[in-house]
Amino acid sequence: MARLQVLVMALFISAIALDQSFVNANFYQSMYFTPGANNGSSIVGMGNDLHLVLDNKAGSRAQSTKAFLFGSIEMLIKLVPGNSAGSVTAYYLSSSGSNHDEIDYEFLGNVSGQPYIIHTNIYTQGNGSKEQQFYPWFDPTADFHNYTIHWNPTEVVWYVDSLPIRVFRNYESEGIAYPSKQGMNVYTSLWNADNWATRGGLEKINWTCSPFTAKLRQFRPRACEWKGPVSISQCASQTNPANWWTSPIYKLLGYAKLGQLKWVQDNYMIYDYCKDYKRFNGTMPPECFKPQF
Repeated sequence: MARLQVLVMALFISAIALDQSFVNANFYQSMYFTPGANNGSSIVGMGNDLHLVLDNKAGSRAQSTKAFLFGSIEMLIKLVPGNSAGSVTAYYLSSSGSNHDEIDYEFLGNVSGQPYIIHTNIYTQGNGSKEQQFYPWFDPTADFHNYTIHWNPTEVVWYVDSLPIRVFRNYESEGIAYPSKQGMNVYTSLWNADNWATRGGLEKINWTCSPFTAKLRQFRPRACEWKGPVSISQCASQTNPANWWTSPIYKLLGYAKLGQLKWVQDNYMIYDYCKDYKRFNGTMPPECFKPQF
């Protein structure tokens, strides 16, 4: 009887988990191209791969069919090779409306031989301006790399190949906004941003190098599906065994991960809004005075 009860409970938990998350999502089933996307963009490989294309006529944008609140969103991405100056490949979570929440990865294209820039940002209730930027410690065009956004009621963590590169902690109790009450869809795009992306807009897109293609695969949203306001409490619950992201091991970074985070930030961070005193005229955002890890 005891074994039967354990088996029933295991099946119950598995059912809850499958209801709230799905793994290795097929692009045909989980994402679609938004209107105006470049005709060269496509879903290939039995739905396991997505190609974004940019030329002088149009870029590309796709979004998930479902929205989520808390969990882990993973994508393998191979960026545009060669002279990609002026282009931006984006991969992000976002809600809608003027008071939207958003968690960003943007990959700023380069002049051949120069490094890409990994640009991260977070919007809370419509307010952004929280950028951190990094140089990759690898060639992001030579192979696929894993870019993960881990988001729970305690913190948002940006990972590259399992290494944390940035943390944004929840200080809502102290009046600092945090993305905890709006479901967010997953978006990815490839677009012309040569007015700002490369060297502040000095390097323009060389259209003779087009079409530009970014490749994505293994979209893995292991997250709580947004089902309206009821999800605010359900997805944050620490008593629901399906909410693995609220468990102690995932709630905060452990000692080893904190060491990895410090290594990345000490060696590869090139911009931190919390150190840009000139930009904010000395009145820094309040979260800049709080521990972030």
